[in-house]
Amino acid sequence: MARFTRIEVAQKMKEQGMVPLFYNADIEVAKKLLDAIYAGGARLLEFTNRGDYAHEIFSELNKYAARSMPDMILGVGSVTDGGTASMYMQLGANFIVTPVLREDIAIVCNRKKVLWSPGCGSLTEIARAEELGCEIVKLFPGSIYGPNFIKSVRAPQPWTNIMPTGGVSPDYENLKGWIEAGAYCVGMGSKLFVKDKDGKFDYAKTENTTKKALTTIREIRDK
Repeated sequence: MARFTRIEVAQKMKEQGMVPLFYNADIEVAKKLLDAIYAGGARLLEFTNRGDYAHEIFSELNKYAARSMPDMILGVGSVTDGGTASMYMQLGANFIVTPVLREDIAIVCNRKKVLWSPGCGSLTEIARAEELGCEIVKLFPGSIYGPNFIKSVRAPQPWTNIMPTGGVSPDYENLKGWIEAGAYCVGMGSKLFVKDKDGKFDYAKTENTTKKALTTIREIRDK
């Protein structure tokens, strides 16, 4: 069961302005990455469903978060069907993110009042997602569409909340482009979780990058 309501999740996404996302098959590494972004100020994370037994890693990570950082909201991304969404909700996922618009996912998430964010790439898909009860649309891959897509959509549809994922980085100009275009929040993965020259995660730099990105988002919004 989700520990946070979909309203609380949506509010936290907007407040934080960024949804960090990653996948790692090593639970100890996953815990350290979670620790790093938590120390950097993040209170919401998307664990992506991208490897064998990913649900087992998420289950342990979610239990760890509940024990060690009870205000941390964990959800799951890269979910492609209703059955997988249901499984992750049984493991306590507080939100579900998908790469495509799937009505079976909408049905199972709405039944349990869990926030779901589908990947959309057209006004038709966005409109259908909103008809199915979607609060926050995922624009994926964001690098293909760019900030002008968000600006153009929100001109006639100011009620549409869009989260670009893919092509987002912690650089000031990159974040400025998305936020000023009207992004509700941004999804950020590999650019946030920093690795050293040997390909291993640098937890201290990941913490600092998280802190910097959150600070930058607040500064841009306050202007």
